[in-house]
Amino acid sequence: MSEKIISIGNLRINLSVSGSGEPLLILHGWGSSIKSWLRVQEFLAEKGFKVIIPDLPGFGQSDAPQRAWAVGDYHDFISKLSEELKLSSFFLLGHSFGGRISIRFARKHPEKIKALILCNASGIKLELDSKTKAVFAISRLGSFLFSKRLLSGFKKVAKNIFYFFLRHKDYVRAKGIMRETLKLVIAEDLLPELPQIKSKTLIVWGEKDNMVPLKAAHIFKENIPNSELKIFPRVKHSPHREIPEDLAKTIDNFLKNKL
Repeated sequence: MSEKIISIGNLRINLSVSGSGEPLLILHGWGSSIKSWLRVQEFLAEKGFKVIIPDLPGFGQSDAPQRAWAVGDYHDFISKLSEELKLSSFFLLGHSFGGRISIRFARKHPEKIKALILCNASGIKLELDSKTKAVFAISRLGSFLFSKRLLSGFKKVAKNIFYFFLRHKDYVRAKGIMRETLKLVIAEDLLPELPQIKSKTLIVWGEKDNMVPLKAAHIFKENIPNSELKIFPRVKHSPHREIPEDLAKTIDNFLKNKL
């Protein structure tokens, strides 16, 4: 395995490459980095794939964008990255936030994607459950109360608590441009794009995902043509950390069938 810094536009991007053979590009989730995928990368490299993982802009050791990015900007980045690496066609895997980017890229560039893997992917807006609706109701009441001058100083703290309860802990942790980027990213609903994906697609999910619930996996399966779903029992949002070998074996079997 080797890590190196390359330039994409005016950004310095940290990149990990391991193995040789058919290229597999892995896009990590929000707040993550190359490091979280190293065990999966090692396993798949041993199985005959050239596994490429960038620290996405704003994460790991890569530069942050100079302005807030939306999903389309990350799509454009992956397009430039694939050109820089001379990847005419490749397998694409996206986890969580990386799944959003992968959906957009696969939809716009079917000629480049040999197969798509979505791992606990985000990107679609689910109907709110009763708990979340209650939080929204409290938020609306809070916005009224905090509009009063006496309580205005508490508004920022209350907003962070609100996002925490909505499972958007990432919002609380994000700073500056990346916080604005997150707001742009989660505002997009990619559900209408799913039926347009032409690549063979494997959807893998942790049964106990507490970030993107399992019902999202079934929506992906129902809306993406030529897709299959694999659910890992007792696994949460990060199969690559919780069961890296099982996940890698599932990926290997799927990709070998597509060669």
